[in-house]
Amino acid sequence: MNDHSDVTIPEDILLRKGARKAAEIPAHIHRLLQSGTIESVNLTEWLAVNHVLLLEQITRELEVPVSTREVTARLGKKDEQRIMKVIPEIGRQWLKYMEKRSEQENKQLFNFLAKHRSDSVRCWAAYIIGLHPELHVTEKLEQIRAFAADHHFGVREIAWMAVRDSIRADLSAALQALIPWSTDPDPMIRRFAIESTRPRGVWAKHIQPLKENPALALPLLSAVKSDDHLYVQNSVSNWLNDASKTTPEWVRQVCADWIEQSDTRYTQRIVKRGQRSI
Repeated sequence: MNDHSDVTIPEDILLRKGARKAAEIPAHIHRLLQSGTIESVNLTEWLAVNHVLLLEQITRELEVPVSTREVTARLGKKDEQRIMKVIPEIGRQWLKYMEKRSEQENKQLFNFLAKHRSDSVRCWAAYIIGLHPELHVTEKLEQIRAFAADHHFGVREIAWMAVRDSIRADLSAALQALIPWSTDPDPMIRRFAIESTRPRGVWAKHIQPLKENPALALPLLSAVKSDDHLYVQNSVSNWLNDASKTTPEWVRQVCADWIEQSDTRYTQRIVKRGQRSI
């Protein structure tokens, strides 16, 4: 299996800042992204990858009969260009293919996708976990952890989106399982615990019980009320901002309590941003 990890990439390509607009992406960079040879370095590049064409490339390399036609057939014409519609559908197609394979074959295939040099391919692997019908939410969280800690921003975002529906479906078990994540040494893991449970979230369905009763997630939130990592702070403040749309008084009280308990500059920043919509 070829994940392009043995390909030597010039340093100027690896250290590029990335184009501001899709039309400004150099042709050779786009070809490398589209072949799965390099990772994207910013949101512009991440969104510029055609996942259906990349899937064609990967399936040819692997010589596996995963149909891109089935992917596009399940997508409306408008959805074909929407990355958050295409990636889950590709994950479903991999799961469908894996149903007919042995456990050992599937383990080998999943490891290939999960450790691929291309961030786009690793995103597919995250959805193979998130959409797996036989995994309990706690199992999905355990398996998605490596993607939640991925060095690439896109994979980290896809990680929580991939298990979001499972979290919604079994919220109590998910919240309990995520409590240790909120105190993990890795800020990416702490951030995942918060971002994956936002009442409203981004590109995701709302979690109605948390909109109505955000206190259910207080054990998670309290653990990071004075987190020193900006990535985590932003997530916590966005969580509070979500909650303020339906329970502004609760958010005000929580923020007041946090300032009283931990009046650090980190807490001050979180509560200020968390109340920005009130």
